[in-house]
Amino acid sequence: MMGKVFVAFALMLSGLLFALPTWAGSYLDRASLLLDEARREGDLLQPRTHDRELVLVIQALAEARVKAARKMECPAAVAKVHPHLLLVMENSERAADAAVQGNFKKFMEHLTAARNEERAFRAMLSQLGFTLPESESRR
Repeated sequence: MMGKVFVAFALMLSGLLFALPTWAGSYLDRASLLLDEARREGDLLQPRTHDRELVLVIQALAEARVKAARKMECPAAVAKVHPHLLLVMENSERAADAAVQGNFKKFMEHLTAARNEERAFRAMLSQLGFTLPESESRR
């Protein structure tokens, strides 16, 4: 009887061990997508802040990314790093807002802050034993 309980417990525990990395994997995929697009749009916008239509499109996309990041479910294994992802998204949105207003100095301040937060996010993930999947554009 005790052996059956032990086997059942071991199976349940192994199921949890496999489920948590999978859920963290889903979070990492979503975070990677958000980060890659924010970085790509910042890189695209930096030399083109004078292009009003481009700025407006990027601003709308940045707002959508902030909303998505705020609503994302975050597994406990990586919960401590999620605020840094939010800061990346919020600073990217603020950079786009500054570009809409024609304030290049503020644009660069927020873009730099977003990139610093991205580095912090990646470093903290690494300390926890996780890495973000590489996007197709980085391969």
